[in-house]
Amino acid sequence: MKKKDSGAATNESGNKEKKIGNKSKKKTIGIAVGAAAVAIAVAVFFIAFQSQQQITQTQITPNPKLGLVIMPPTERPTLAEIHNAYSQAASTGIGRSNVYMLWPIVEPQEGKFNWQTYDILMGLNREQHLNVTLYFSIINNEQLGPFPQWVGKQPSFDETLANETASALDTILSRYYIVDYVVIGGDLNIYFRDHPNDIPKYADFFDSVYAKLKAKHPSVKFGNWFSLNDLINHYDGDMVKKLDQGDFVAYSYSPVDLVFYQTKSPDKAAADLNQMLNYSDGKNIGLMEIGWATDKAVNGTEDNQVKFMRDAFDFYKKNESKFEFMTWYRQYDRPFDTCYNGLNTNVQTGFGNNILLNNTAAYLCSTGLIDVNNMTKPAWDEFQNQIKSISNQ
Repeated sequence: MKKKDSGAATNESGNKEKKIGNKSKKKTIGIAVGAAAVAIAVAVFFIAFQSQQQITQTQITPNPKLGLVIMPPTERPTLAEIHNAYSQAASTGIGRSNVYMLWPIVEPQEGKFNWQTYDILMGLNREQHLNVTLYFSIINNEQLGPFPQWVGKQPSFDETLANETASALDTILSRYYIVDYVVIGGDLNIYFRDHPNDIPKYADFFDSVYAKLKAKHPSVKFGNWFSLNDLINHYDGDMVKKLDQGDFVAYSYSPVDLVFYQTKSPDKAAADLNQMLNYSDGKNIGLMEIGWATDKAVNGTEDNQVKFMRDAFDFYKKNESKFEFMTWYRQYDRPFDTCYNGLNTNVQTGFGNNILLNNTAAYLCSTGLIDVNNMTKPAWDEFQNQIKSISNQ
């Protein structure tokens, strides 16, 4: 693979929250950063595959605490392209990836599971000796679900839903032993900012699901996911203490302001990571997604991507005992349109939708360590060097 000359990259759809605010009320633009948008994409292109090939196994001892969000740059990749992406990612020494699972895909009818999509995806992780952090989308940004039709489009956080959720996850965890972390709700602070009265109901729901699953799968750890940059931008850190349930607290971090523009220097952005420890109040943390965009449209450069990566890994090394895992977002850039088309354009804001939507798509599509032309950015080598330095400690 050739190295890419320095310069701005392209873009992709993936990261989790798009926040908006006006003088009267702050709202969000709905996109599942690595959540439903990614999961839907995964489902679409995997369902088309008819054959499987032998996967090349890496000889490097994987580090299960360090991960990468793995996905080729094309919107509908071939199976060979996906195999290559997983093999390439595993060669860095990572030992973890994220799987974004959609309940309607895996259990379209109650008690009847469709394993076609996720058997392929979990098989790729297994063959590359990668543990899996599973995101099961009960809450995704400012929306619920999606849920299978037999559950209902917007069920209540009651014992019925808790039983159905626990039953589905029990079946999934019994099939896929490589899943050792499960995140049930994603970007909770975004959803519950607009639904504060539902916080006690969700807390009871989570506790019920947790108790049922922990009894059957004691080695698996369960938690909730918060957007760190959204918490900081809205001065809303107390939200974590209301929902820091389970075995760990998961976060994502995008170094952006409310219109998804990178305004901070890499060192100041990395300093934000300290807030994870403050908000979690002693509980261990996991970084589901952390990255830096290189598109100049959002003030990104490849040099700053490298600097931020160094600072972020320095933070990890200093606080490794408090980390369950850290997963980098992401392996590849994606074409701008694939990110833009995945955004919710229905939310009107005082900033003007075009600015926010364009910034969000530019950010999401340019956080990769490799561009859409398969040219590595400088941060790709830095990523490998950082993992090796930790493994050699």
